[in-house]
Amino acid sequence: MNQITSITDNIYWIGVNDRETELFEALWPLPKGVAYNSYLIDGEKVAIVDTVKNSYINSYLRNIKGVIGDRPIDYLIINHMEPDHSGSIKAIKNEYPNIKIVGNKKTLNFVEGFYGIKDGFHEVKDGDILDLGGRQLKFYLTPMVHWPETMMTYDQQDKVLFSGDAFGGFGNLDGGIFDDELNIEFYEDEISRYFTNIVGKYGPMVLRAISKLEEVDIQTICSAHGPIWRSNPQYIIDKYVKWSNQEAEDGVVIAYGSMYSNTEKMVEATARQLAKEGIKNIRVYNVSKTHMSYIINDVWRYKGLILASCTYNTGVFPLMDNLLRFLENKKIKNKTLGLIGSYSWSGESRDRLKDFAAQINCEPVHPIIEMKCAPTEKEFDDCAILAKKVAEGIKE
Repeated sequence: MNQITSITDNIYWIGVNDRETELFEALWPLPKGVAYNSYLIDGEKVAIVDTVKNSYINSYLRNIKGVIGDRPIDYLIINHMEPDHSGSIKAIKNEYPNIKIVGNKKTLNFVEGFYGIKDGFHEVKDGDILDLGGRQLKFYLTPMVHWPETMMTYDQQDKVLFSGDAFGGFGNLDGGIFDDELNIEFYEDEISRYFTNIVGKYGPMVLRAISKLEEVDIQTICSAHGPIWRSNPQYIIDKYVKWSNQEAEDGVVIAYGSMYSNTEKMVEATARQLAKEGIKNIRVYNVSKTHMSYIINDVWRYKGLILASCTYNTGVFPLMDNLLRFLENKKIKNKTLGLIGSYSWSGESRDRLKDFAAQINCEPVHPIIEMKCAPTEKEFDDCAILAKKVAEGIKE
């Protein structure tokens, strides 16, 4: 059975669900899977927008032929060259040797680099229009959302925006593919985790792209991952604006690394005091147990961040260091930040935590706690003070 869904009279979803891959980009867990969305525009001339991961080529080709039969494809439009979307380009080119591959100059360089294809290109620039015969597609270059070649394609007749990775999300499309067919609450965490893990670093570029589209009448958003937004496309646009601006909610994430529970004891005391100060959204994560993907998502969501780490082999606990490096890379900002370091005979954990604060240009609240061996009443008192000041910073 072909998995084909009509979006409009002439536009079809021909994508696939991936229920097998465990780690997206070999990094990010996919407990609910992920969809690779590809679209076919069936007009006087036929165009495909993006392809799918190469492990799904056979079912993908069946989907295409389920719409157009033995007719040729005139254009393959590439909004984004990451292989989860471009992986079937070579197979499409082999099946339809006369197809024109549409992309901007940087796209076409990637096509040759990844797949060795050197001809059959149709280069477009920002604002260019491609006529499919009574149907015009307009191209908007959106570099660094989230690769240098990314662009968006707008169908001027049906007012459909093919947005590439922007406005996407993790999660399979289980039967329904449209926002009004799905329980969006079920997908919300996966949509935000997709943004914070994949796109969030490029928030300023996302805002620039959204600004470029302000005057465009967008009735439907067809992203390369996740639901198709036809009933309320403004919902996901507003979410992306909020997340790109790092507009956070009241709450605190406490992420900690503790080998023998002494650092954990201070975390428990700090969390309890935060609750006494009226903070209701408190998320405590052990970096040895919870994948950083979920920690990053909540760090993005909440105003407060407390990092607590033991020292390990004259450095910060390795899994904490991993989290710190990713948060630095994601350009986290505007946090009310608390730091707790611990050590037995070498105190570099606090040094790395302080370096993290400097890297994200965030002045930590005081006291910056450093505990030797096991916590005493003094350290527990300091935890109470720290929690109080973090709570005050959030409420301000």
